Amino acid sequence: MRRSVPVAAVAAITSAGLLLAGCSGGKGSSEGSGEANAATKGVVNASDAKGGTVTYAMSDAPESFDPGNTYYAFIYNFSRLYARPLTTFKPGPGAKGNELTPDLAESMGKPSDGGKTWTYKIRKGVKYDDGSTVTSQDVKYAVERSNFARDTLSLGPNYFQQFLKDNDGGYKGPYKDKSKAGLKSIETPDDQTVVFHLKKPFAEFDYLVSAPQTAPVPQAKDKGADYTKSVLSTGSYKFESYQEGKKLTLVRNPQWSAKTDPLRKQLPEKIVLNLKVAQSTIDKDLQSGNTLVDLAGRGVDGQTQAQLLTNSKEKGNTDNTLGQRLVYTALNTKVKPFDNIECRKAVEYAIDKKAVQTSLGGPIRGELASTVLPTDIDGYQKYDLYPQKYDGDKLDLTEAKKHWAKCGAGKTTTTILARNDRQDEVDAATSVIDSLKKIGVTAKIQSYPTSKYFSDYAGVPKFNKKNNVGMIMMQWGSDFPTGYGYLQQILNGKAISQSGNANLSELDDPEINKLLDSAIANTDKAAREKAYAEIDKKTMEQAALVPLTYFKVLMYRSPKATNLVSTSAFSGQYDYLNIGVKK
Repeated sequence: MRRSVPVAAVAAITSAGLLLAGCSGGKGSSEGSGEANAATKGVVNASDAKGGTVTYAMSDAPESFDPGNTYYAFIYNFSRLYARPLTTFKPGPGAKGNELTPDLAESMGKPSDGGKTWTYKIRKGVKYDDGSTVTSQDVKYAVERSNFARDTLSLGPNYFQQFLKDNDGGYKGPYKDKSKAGLKSIETPDDQTVVFHLKKPFAEFDYLVSAPQTAPVPQAKDKGADYTKSVLSTGSYKFESYQEGKKLTLVRNPQWSAKTDPLRKQLPEKIVLNLKVAQSTIDKDLQSGNTLVDLAGRGVDGQTQAQLLTNSKEKGNTDNTLGQRLVYTALNTKVKPFDNIECRKAVEYAIDKKAVQTSLGGPIRGELASTVLPTDIDGYQKYDLYPQKYDGDKLDLTEAKKHWAKCGAGKTTTTILARNDRQDEVDAATSVIDSLKKIGVTAKIQSYPTSKYFSDYAGVPKFNKKNNVGMIMMQWGSDFPTGYGYLQQILNGKAISQSGNANLSELDDPEINKLLDSAIANTDKAAREKAYAEIDKKTMEQAALVPLTYFKVLMYRSPKATNLVSTSAFSGQYDYLNIGVKK
């Protein structure tokens, strides 16, 4: 699912980073802040106190608040406040947050036909905020609109489009379906039952339906791309007002009932999200308590990081955790000269990963990476096909120059994309550019906002070809905590779409595609994990992307927030389901 540091701060970060894990204070992870990494081990400030306002902030604006038209982990997380998917993850610290549990569904799915058919019963009595009753037909419609109307809703993943028996490709989505019959591959024999028929077995389907694309949408209330402005709620909160690019306000959903929802507590009276707030301002407001959560969950900026790590009191209010994420540079296999594998291999050796790591904030922001799979995903195996050698701080470019000579590109120019509201990502791109100059590659940065990065630029193959985009900065987190949930959307050629695309390398390798398809059909977990490791190595043999760091986030815990839990399921962010305000 879809950050650098001023030079003066780097020394402070590097020296202070090692101190973080050892600092402690307070009375333990369930009470107060004051202990570093407390939210990765337990619930900080556990409370059932009701009332007050929980304020979130974000440095840009999300692509969309529509559960069916988004692909950022923080919106997957946040949207559960107003939209209930069939399954979701239990609020739990660290790896405990990876535990799946039924949400809108009564229980986990019932597989049949060798794993090609999955049946769910939705809970009785669940209502939308307008008082109407949720039905299985609404779940079916939600999947149809999110996966088969890609010209209107292009931002989410297209798993269902790939795996459902979709009338042999004849179904054009609900906005163009004149028959109004919808997909034959999703049946709703009654108002409570929804049945998915797949082309092939999918052993991890319960994970797939945890995506907000299964949160119900009544067809009569759908507004297409404008649905994002007034989503009909099934969660504990509903939309009160939305000022695009400025503010979203949620209030308690009077139709929500704890009897039909064992996960949510509906603690605060109101939830306010302020948009396009400078990251430095967000950091200060977190410390003062004016803001309780940084919605994007990317962590504090460089200046704040240096201040926190050199202050024994403040660093006790931080959480530094892995989140199943990799920072990498995607090499576009369809744009010259990177359509040549020797050119790509040269780049693997040429990019100074230590320099990139420093630009991202030092080791506290992630160890150097050499694999596609992060270290906290099952199936990860340690290896390095393109080992880098250093003479002091100077990277040895012998192998890089050898492969560049083989590729025959000589002096060349290219474009690298980054998100302009993520200064560390821009700085990392700058570091990549500096590295590549030494082998004859002149690159220029084109930067765009997070809200449009995948819909209009990085995720649009036509744009990349037209603008000579050879490299794209990326930070990728697992869709769900398995090798398939991490690899499928960024490596399978079938996942490439014309907008909102996450396979930024445009890799379409038949062997990798086949391995992904066969792995997900295998009911043997150990065999799947072995296959994921093999896919990882084959991808690196293709040099389709350059792993930079296994990303770690450094988050500041607001002392006024309750029920803070850093969860792996949502990229190491805090679990947003039941955050309250301290009385």
